[in-house]
Amino acid sequence: MKKKLILIKALISLSLLIGCDPSSDSEYQEQLSEKINQYEEVTLATDLSRLSENERNMIPILIEVARVMDDIFWLQSYGDKDELMEHITDEYAREYARINYGPWGRLEGHTAFYPGFDDKPLGANFYPHDMERQEFDHWDNPDKNNPHTIIRRDPDGELIAIPYAEVYKDLNQEAARLLREAARLADYEPLAKYLEKRAEALVSDNYYESDKAWMQMRDNNIDFVVGPVNTGEDRKFGYKEAHSAYLLIKDLEWSKHLERFEAMLPEMQAGLPVPDEYKQETPGDDSNLFVYDALFYGGHCNAGPKMIALNLPNDPVIQQETGTRSMQIRNVMEAKFDEILYPIGEMIIHDDQKDYVTFDAFFHLTAFYEIAEGLGISQTIDGQGSVRSALREYYGIMDANSSDMIALHLLSMLHEKGELSEKELHQAYVTSFASILRSSRFGTAGAHGVAAMIRFNHFERAQAFTRCEETNTFKVNFENMQKAVEEGVSRIIQLMGDGNYDAAREMTERDGEMSETLKKDIDRINKSDIPVDVIFKQGIDYLTL
Repeated sequence: MKKKLILIKALISLSLLIGCDPSSDSEYQEQLSEKINQYEEVTLATDLSRLSENERNMIPILIEVARVMDDIFWLQSYGDKDELMEHITDEYAREYARINYGPWGRLEGHTAFYPGFDDKPLGANFYPHDMERQEFDHWDNPDKNNPHTIIRRDPDGELIAIPYAEVYKDLNQEAARLLREAARLADYEPLAKYLEKRAEALVSDNYYESDKAWMQMRDNNIDFVVGPVNTGEDRKFGYKEAHSAYLLIKDLEWSKHLERFEAMLPEMQAGLPVPDEYKQETPGDDSNLFVYDALFYGGHCNAGPKMIALNLPNDPVIQQETGTRSMQIRNVMEAKFDEILYPIGEMIIHDDQKDYVTFDAFFHLTAFYEIAEGLGISQTIDGQGSVRSALREYYGIMDANSSDMIALHLLSMLHEKGELSEKELHQAYVTSFASILRSSRFGTAGAHGVAAMIRFNHFERAQAFTRCEETNTFKVNFENMQKAVEEGVSRIIQLMGDGNYDAAREMTERDGEMSETLKKDIDRINKSDIPVDVIFKQGIDYLTL
């Protein structure tokens, strides 16, 4: 990386000598300004009046931990942040690099937006940039697939796996110190225990006990997801987890709204429309559903498009023992609905169905997407191991597709049980379709964008919607949509249960691209003033403590 930065510095110096300094190019600055304006700025805050004095005193400490996770993620995404910022001379490019955690646009397919860089490596900074897949596949090392190692070369050029605890030792120790400081302030003993266990995990790479401790928290006001969480940054193999931090305040009223669904999880799993051998896994007894407002995002979850929900832990062993926690981040979700999804619905959905794009439907879709993350199948039915390992780089796409399809299926189940009205189900279908168009704007470089295209093309073949040429709008066929959802759930769960890598690749290559017709519709949306996603004003300055 250091040699690359030296080369970049030389290229920039040369560009200055020949009059090609990006900061002096008004057209370049205008393009970057437009890229930045794809993001709507929103403030992360909520009512903190019900927190105790100790809880309020914990918040600045946990924000500092989140900033440490941010520093670690810069190393995983790119490398040395300070050196990069020193060499970027344009103020707009600096800002866009901060949004994207590197000189590559996440909404532009990870392509470089600053001179001197190639497109982003598929493996980010987790692997040597000169390492080919074949070399990795033939390398006999039990730690190479470990989600908490990075791959480098030794002085002889041979591949080696280095634990996160060693690579990020100083940063991990600082985060652990702060977590222990916060734990001493915790009024709620299970939260104190979790923070202590998480501190141990960061310096040891053993997250089992801290994941269990996290699942034992139910009556906490503050929640803090911290450490390696998501494999989406590793587009080469989908093995390596990137560091994130979510500082969240529980919304008791909205959480109660979801409580009644917790007892239904085993029934939901049993009701999946697949042969019995594909639904033998059972959700843990302690699975739970909570709603939060976010105060701070750090690391991977703050890079480019922002997450609005998550389902953890990822470890399938923990999932079987304790279940999972489905977490809905209401204030971020609401911002995305108001600023992005609702305007898209107004523009692209037929007049007869515009009123079916609602926040309640969006909330339920997001909630059941995360619930679906804990259902379905995580181990192949032939006993050969995890679905994640079998599908490799296609796992993220198949998992996102599965969760979206299962979410729609679960809402249909609730309608049949009388928990949702027919109108609410139809609102879910239309809002889901509008959300496909929202996700499509992220492009097809990320798992969610590709999964959105797979669903769109599947629904199109099933005639689940029609496009009205006179108005350039879409209208959902509710009967066909329901059938298409059942077919889609059956297909994707069986593919995952079979660990069918070739079928996953074929589905991605066949259906993961955007049609020319849809490109025109997305272009229409992009030319409007509707943002693509949000960025945050966050931190102590925006909170009333």
